[in-house]
Amino acid sequence: MGYARPIRLGMVGGGAGAFIGDVHRIASRIDGDFDLIAGALSSTADRAQASGRALGLAPDRIYDDFKVMAMREARLKDGIEAVTIVTPNHMHFPAAREFLKRGIHVICDKPLSSNLRDAKKLLEAAEKSNALFVLTHNYTGYPMVRQAREMVSKGDIGDIRVVQAEYPQDWLTEAEELQDNKQAEWRTDPARSGVGGSIGDIGTHAFNLLSFVTGLETESLAADLQSFVPGRRLDDNAHTMLRFEGGARGMLWSSQVAPGNENALRLRVYGSKGGLEWAQEDPNYLWYTPFGEAKRLITRGGVAANSVAARVSRTPGGHPEGYLEGFANIYAEAAKAIRGRQAGQKTDPEVVYPTVYDGVRGVAFIEACVASSNRNAAWVKF
Repeated sequence: MGYARPIRLGMVGGGAGAFIGDVHRIASRIDGDFDLIAGALSSTADRAQASGRALGLAPDRIYDDFKVMAMREARLKDGIEAVTIVTPNHMHFPAAREFLKRGIHVICDKPLSSNLRDAKKLLEAAEKSNALFVLTHNYTGYPMVRQAREMVSKGDIGDIRVVQAEYPQDWLTEAEELQDNKQAEWRTDPARSGVGGSIGDIGTHAFNLLSFVTGLETESLAADLQSFVPGRRLDDNAHTMLRFEGGARGMLWSSQVAPGNENALRLRVYGSKGGLEWAQEDPNYLWYTPFGEAKRLITRGGVAANSVAARVSRTPGGHPEGYLEGFANIYAEAAKAIRGRQAGQKTDPEVVYPTVYDGVRGVAFIEACVASSNRNAAWVKF
């Protein structure tokens, strides 16, 4: 259920032709908590203006420059209260910084930035600001992911021993970046994407998911990154071994050259008392196997679903919920946190969303993987 007055929202990036911009706009509207009223939707002035008009924004709230937008909106009586940043990676830092220093809450797409230096600067800016910073690792919003996290925390599977995460896709099996594909073009460009290809684009999702569910802290890793498509400047496949504090071990595979896979994010967690398995393409199911007993299927909205999962479920059991609702849950959590901050309330422990700290860890993960691979998959400290 939305609030009587939606939070006034702006957007940087996400104009015409940008898939993720539409996703964020839909997600922000599902619960009625946000109203998009301003935007600097493209780095190209003509496209920014056309995109703003297409979305029905008032002419004086369509901006050609995010800095101008930040300065003006901060002065307006009815200026934006939060901003969504959905630009290519290299623009996350400068855009987020402009809004944070003016006290405007930031909801930013992942990864946090294109390099660890900027990620740490953004962390400093967020800590100095009185605004919240929300990172949209949307898979943390799925009800069965929340269920798995709660079960691990309660000790249902015992002490964690083995974690396996994978995220294979196939859309970059050929050189899409040379075929006028905007999404492929910037994702394979080190100047805009950063030093990681598949490891940065989707490997960070897998890493964030395993960290979110298990609570494990990574101690060291060894990564082997490849660029299989001739001429590609960033990795399109990565195999990573992980060592966690406390002795658990993990493996992570990310690939964008695996024919037959679309968005096959999967997590397996095995402990001394049992195991859990979850797949993003079948997100309403969580498999739980107590050691020595038959495998059990826990369904979203079913009798075995816990209250943590129920809190972020919208429809009755048997009605599928997925990608857009997971994104919407991040926006719903952001709205609760923003409303609480505006009311001067203490942080609600039930409100959970990825933060700037998760973002720094994600960028550190990318750079550690690249450093390890450059040293012939040597183990490096995380």
